[in-house]
Amino acid sequence: MLYDLELKSVGKTYPDGTVAVSDFDLKVEKGEFVAFLGPSGCGKSTTLRMIAGFEEITNGEIFIMGQNISHTPPEKRPTSMIFQNYALFPHMTVRQNIAFGLDIKGVPKSEKDRKVDRILDMFDLTEFADRKADKLSGGQRQRIALARGLVVEPEILLLDEPLGALDANLRRIIQNELKLLQRDLGITFVFVTHAQSEALGLSDRVVVMSNGVVEQISAPKELYTRPATPFVAEFIGSNTIIEGKPAQGGDQGLRLIETPYGPISGVGAAGANLAVIPAEAFNLGLRNTPGEIRLEGTVTAKQLVGSIGYLRVKLSDGREIDAETHVGALEAHSYSPGSPVTLGIDPTSVTLIHN
Repeated sequence: MLYDLELKSVGKTYPDGTVAVSDFDLKVEKGEFVAFLGPSGCGKSTTLRMIAGFEEITNGEIFIMGQNISHTPPEKRPTSMIFQNYALFPHMTVRQNIAFGLDIKGVPKSEKDRKVDRILDMFDLTEFADRKADKLSGGQRQRIALARGLVVEPEILLLDEPLGALDANLRRIIQNELKLLQRDLGITFVFVTHAQSEALGLSDRVVVMSNGVVEQISAPKELYTRPATPFVAEFIGSNTIIEGKPAQGGDQGLRLIETPYGPISGVGAAGANLAVIPAEAFNLGLRNTPGEIRLEGTVTAKQLVGSIGYLRVKLSDGREIDAETHVGALEAHSYSPGSPVTLGIDPTSVTLIHN
């Protein structure tokens, strides 16, 4: 199969021996929206720059549409990159900024004007075409950066935290526009972010990175509900992680571990010794689900935020965990700090992983 983008054991080691990225493998199909997610310094932006050609790879190979571009100069790669600071030219008009990539490629003026006019119209920027870019709002500058990246008709659009400088409300608006734009154009997007909501809400697949290593590559729902490593379980969502020992048993294809809180069953591989329980998997009270897991504790804090209710619960050994539920269920039980509580857990919502 021919992939839009393929990374084979791609790595980056700096002269001082620091490993920024280690043996990165990835296959991206045409039209996919893939997000690189991880904490600062995990290697996600370095990987994006290697794809763009702004950073030399130390080992491995990078292919775009089946062509090995590992050592191809950036300007000759069928990619376009958008940076967090937009990298617009303040002395240029909006039209000139958008046309810059076409000028570099030597596109004839008539064709250039046609392409720029079309993209100005697409991004509702026509009325601002002759204004200086630095005189416009953050949202407008973001659209200019996107327009400049797309006007050259790249095979792959690379986005390095492009929404990081926007305020929360504008960020949500641009997120929605970005996803609709990607679907309409059918262009492959590779998007770097440290914001979980962006990665999970926008992408078809998420690559979670830590210390230069790929921890997991999954669709957003699978990543959230079935973390594959302890790092992902701690980094994504709000999970309680309970350590135990592999045990025999488990009904309906589930596996079992013995823990200080009793046996816990869940979905996972043989030999797993950690149970990952999402905060929203805790039920207040019992539902008589087959194999239901029970944890007893005492409420130490309660918070209502919109339609979501949050409980902090202290277990018998003093450990505190977080439970999340609909505010109606929380109010129905009249919990307050000091109240005893029984948390029921459907074992199918539990993921068992290796430490």
